[in-house]
Parts: sequence; structure tokens; C-alpha cells
Amino acid sequence: MPRVPANTLVLDASIAAVEPLRYTPAGLPAVNLQLEHQSELPEAGVKRQVKVAVKAVAFGTLAERLAKQVIGSSWQFSGFLASSLHGKSVVFHIQDFLQD
Repeated sequence: MPRVPANTLVLDASIAAVEPLRYTPAGLPAVNLQLEHQSELPEAGVKRQVKVAVKAVAFGTLAERLAKQVIGSSWQFSGFLASSLHGKSVVFHIQDFLQD
């Protein structure tokens, strides 16, 4: 059986910023967010402090739900990574989120 390329990300993060809800040219609700993750993870036998800020986007009813969430609230987000519209950065496309 051939290997299927994987592009799945699960991230525990807090919402650092949410832009106003907007609509795509096709009329689909969309929201851009900034997520922040902080943890301590093992790497090469030592504990490493990890802090990262991630650009994210969500569409449809998920975007409408995310646009209402409180800044600083913590969630577990799942989705995939893609290039930004201009190809200069990576954007996390959120497909689901659960209360952390």
C-alpha cells in the first residue's frame, strides 16, 4: 500500500489575537487568528522550553465560533499547514478546536 503524505497538526494553544470576521468572495465566513503555544518538551535527552506564535485561519461555521472566543482562552486546535496567500509564511488552517 503506498504511503499517503501526512499534513496534520494538533496544537494546544491560547488565542492571542482574533481579527474581525470577514467573508471570502464566495461568501464563506473566515477569521484570521494568532495562536500562542508554550510547553516543556524533551529533546535530545534534555527538557526544552518551547514558545511559538502561529498564524492561523478558519472558515465556515468554525470561523464564526472562533470569532466569539475570548482572547487568552486555551484550546486544542487541529488542522493542517499551508503557505500563506503570498507564499511568504506558513498558516495553520484550523479544522476543529476543543476546550483545553
